[in-house]
Amino acid sequence: MLHAIKDRELNEECGVFGIWGHDNAAQLTYYGLHSLQHRGQEGAGISVTDGERVRFHKGTGLVNEVFSEEALQGLTGHAAIGHVRYSTQGDSDYANVQPLVFRSQTDSLSLAHNGNLVNANALKYQLEAQGSIFQTTSDTEVLAHLIKRGGSLRFTDRVKNALSMIKGAYAFVILTEDQLVVALDPNGLRPLSLGQLGEAYVVASETCAFDLIGATYLRDVEPGELLVIDNNGLSVERFSSSVERAICSMEYIYFSRPDSNIEGINVHSARKRLGIELAKEAFVEADVVTGVPDSSISAAIGFAEASGIPYELGLIKNRYVGRTFIQPSQELREQGVKMKLSPVRGIVEGKRVVMVDDSIVRGTTSRRIVNMLREAGAAEVHVRISSPPIKYPCFYGIDTSSESELIASSYSIEEIRDMIGADTLEYLSVEGMKQAIGRNPEMNQCGQCLACFTGKYPTEIYPDTLLPHEKVQPV
Repeated sequence: MLHAIKDRELNEECGVFGIWGHDNAAQLTYYGLHSLQHRGQEGAGISVTDGERVRFHKGTGLVNEVFSEEALQGLTGHAAIGHVRYSTQGDSDYANVQPLVFRSQTDSLSLAHNGNLVNANALKYQLEAQGSIFQTTSDTEVLAHLIKRGGSLRFTDRVKNALSMIKGAYAFVILTEDQLVVALDPNGLRPLSLGQLGEAYVVASETCAFDLIGATYLRDVEPGELLVIDNNGLSVERFSSSVERAICSMEYIYFSRPDSNIEGINVHSARKRLGIELAKEAFVEADVVTGVPDSSISAAIGFAEASGIPYELGLIKNRYVGRTFIQPSQELREQGVKMKLSPVRGIVEGKRVVMVDDSIVRGTTSRRIVNMLREAGAAEVHVRISSPPIKYPCFYGIDTSSESELIASSYSIEEIRDMIGADTLEYLSVEGMKQAIGRNPEMNQCGQCLACFTGKYPTEIYPDTLLPHEKVQPV
């Protein structure tokens, strides 16, 4: 079953990184994972090859908690893959932390995955009936079993055959003793980019990882594309000719770092345009505009610029608060939010405040922030959301698994406004969002997934993916 929503409304999926042809492959992967830490904080791991053996180290926690200097020194080799994890399929225990590593009498296979396979359970039943024994509860392991069942075919042909059997969202990096293989699903639901560092090739979920290690961005990996990197260089193959682009809209709205570019579109600029469009659609008389740190700051700046209302830091994020455990009482949960966010009384007291946020999922966090602003003396709190209402569950790697967890699927905007305690509440329209993000068909940027807003899914959704009471239809 997909993981339940945690307190911060939406949780990121995962981040993958890979490099081939560098003497310090593991160390560079470590830095790359640091830049992708926002995509997953439950676990991290690195696999490395020296051409003869695949070694790995992984653990639960943040990147700097998992890897010591000693652990990195033991990961010698010229190629590596890495992963930061937020569990969407399977438990968050050690066995499910990636990269997963599988050994046979002839070779080793390590793989890491960002996304979610919607037919994983159906494939598991088939594979188990044929004798497979699964070591994890992660959907990612399905691919390893499918690859191994390819017999004596060329390795990349086995990978392509395996990929043809899985459905859903996936950005895979696969490492053997002598190859790094990279694959993106035919809809391109998750971001994945290719870069170069000297003679080495690098792949990462976001381009911000290239900036940190000094790599040069080359291009985005295409949907349905298979990249094979080895000592002979880079070769490009395809495993699917049936391609229909549908990049996740929430990558622009919330998940990706502002300094990343997705298919030529800078995330900060896209979010700023979301705020500008939101101000056009939902202007309100107010004294200050503030954004909920961190993902909503860009949209708040855009809203302020378009509305003429000054932008102020009305909410401050405490960057020294670590991960918190689920609190046993409502009172302590409220205190947990206050530990992470603090209103600036001198900015909001006596003011009409526009609070810009990227989304509302359950509404609990929004209610607590509105309450904090009122406690700090805000005269009015007007909530503006830089995305449309999230009404439908995501099955592609985001932890919104059922409509019952989504406040907008059961309540009107006015009812939600009353529940979170705002004076007014407005969302950005779907058309306004698409226009603001600015994907241009003439620049091969067409197509984005709108499923969580519209209920129209770019892939088939398999019955075992759904909870019993849910019914969804693909486009």
